[in-house]
Amino acid sequence: MIVLAYLAQSLILISIHNVINYYYESYFQTFMWDMWHLNNRLALSAGAETRNVTGEFAPKQISAERNSLGAFQDPKCGETFQYRGKSEQQKVNPMRVKRHKCKECGKAFAQSSGLVRHWRIHTGEKPYKCNQCGKAVSYKSALLSHQEIHNKIKRYQCNECGKAFSQNTGLVLHQRIHTGKRPYGCKECGKSFSQSSHLIGHLRIHTGEKPFKCNECERAFTQRSGLMEHQRSHTGEKPYMCKECGKAFRGSTSLTQHLRIHTGEKPYQCEECGRAFIQRSSLVRHQRIHRGQKSAYECNECGKTFRQRSNLTEHQQIHSKEKLYECKVCGKAFAQYAGLNQHRRIHTGEKPFECPVCGRAFSRSSELIIHHRIHSGEKPYECAECGKTFRVNSTLVIHQRIHTGEKPYKCDERGEAFSQHSGLNKHKLGGKHGNPPKPRKYTCDICGKTFTQLTGLRNHKRIHTGDKTYQCPECGKAFTRREHLIEHQGIHNKEKPYQCKECGKAFSQKTGLSHHLKIHTVEKPFKCSECGRAFSCKSNLNKHNRVHSEEKSYTCK
Repeated sequence: MIVLAYLAQSLILISIHNVINYYYESYFQTFMWDMWHLNNRLALSAGAETRNVTGEFAPKQISAERNSLGAFQDPKCGETFQYRGKSEQQKVNPMRVKRHKCKECGKAFAQSSGLVRHWRIHTGEKPYKCNQCGKAVSYKSALLSHQEIHNKIKRYQCNECGKAFSQNTGLVLHQRIHTGKRPYGCKECGKSFSQSSHLIGHLRIHTGEKPFKCNECERAFTQRSGLMEHQRSHTGEKPYMCKECGKAFRGSTSLTQHLRIHTGEKPYQCEECGRAFIQRSSLVRHQRIHRGQKSAYECNECGKTFRQRSNLTEHQQIHSKEKLYECKVCGKAFAQYAGLNQHRRIHTGEKPFECPVCGRAFSRSSELIIHHRIHSGEKPYECAECGKTFRVNSTLVIHQRIHTGEKPYKCDERGEAFSQHSGLNKHKLGGKHGNPPKPRKYTCDICGKTFTQLTGLRNHKRIHTGDKTYQCPECGKAFTRREHLIEHQGIHNKEKPYQCKECGKAFSQKTGLSHHLKIHTVEKPFKCSECGRAFSCKSNLNKHNRVHSEEKSYTCK
């Protein structure tokens, strides 16, 4: 019995010793790995290559070797792994405890190597460089994926449109454009996305998190790609070039959208009318016409509604008395940071919103949306009275005053009213209040002619330079002004879908019919401020005004 008790006690002591020794070796090895990675980081910052770092902190080699099947086998427990890292992780951290925490964002990892890779998000470190094009990436796996672009082997082809991809994942993501599949849904607002990365970026809208900050202007972004594209507005870099026409862009998405002009691809189709669009945002705006959705965003203060969130945000500044954000350049204050951010672009000249079609840049996204309608031909705002359509809602509002007779702009001195603010300004410039007319500000340096507006001077200068930027795609004839080109194109367009119900006369354009209808209605909305004579067309009023100004546009040579 004594011998058996002694043996049992010995076995217990040996077991305890083995357990202590096992955990001691595990945690010691973890410490050595941590020190090795730290040494790796220090060597990297000094200019050394990541994979060639050796030294006293390098961990001893794990004796796991590949078996006959090509897998790694742990010599102690006999367990096999597809990669050596799995065997090492099992030894170093058998419980998979996330001990390694990021000091920037608090994310934790089971292995220090995971933390090292994650840290590159904050530092921007990209140690893996492509030998073909020089592009640098943060992870080796990302480099391997990128290098397949140069291999030209695209085995995975889309059955819908024929587009090919080097990886199956690329094809799967692409096919969601055709199927409309959006498996990743936001629990806050219900919006869904085709990619998980898009959902992660979207969630930051609700949390307000903007971890990526520009060192130049302190502007922050929810996604790293947004910061990188923004930084190119400071450097002027445009690395994405179209192989078809040579046009360059700051962002890859702008290039992708631009390429559709050459390919004719319009992947976003309206289910109601079948009309297709290059951009998804254009489809969303178009669908509002069918749904009758004119006011998706409502102000909590006054109940006013807006089609776009940006317009609501801008409007809400009226109600907010507190203005916390002040411009350091001119001292102007804003209730919201977004307002200050937009205002800053006046001083910096930054125009981050670039048109993928023509490359023209804008300081505000709303300006780009309106501009893009020139290329798409979209006119979502329709007059309920005459059916005329407009690209901008404000133009529709002004047009509707022809039908309603509303003239909200009134002269305080003489009591005359005008439908547009520009009409009131012209009235005041005429010197009818006993004051001399205000001098014209813009003078042509060639002939000395003056203009009240810069656009007038620019149009006039084309007469001297012979610049004819607007060319007809049918016959090649060029014009100095866009409206002259539009008028000319009616010659080629044999189809005349717009017919007058009164006399049966047909027109190729709706504007032609609108002008013609004024003959029957005797509508003359364009009135001369000098003598009161009215005209049905603005161009006729402009010609008439030359009688009063003694301007003679056409000189006998």
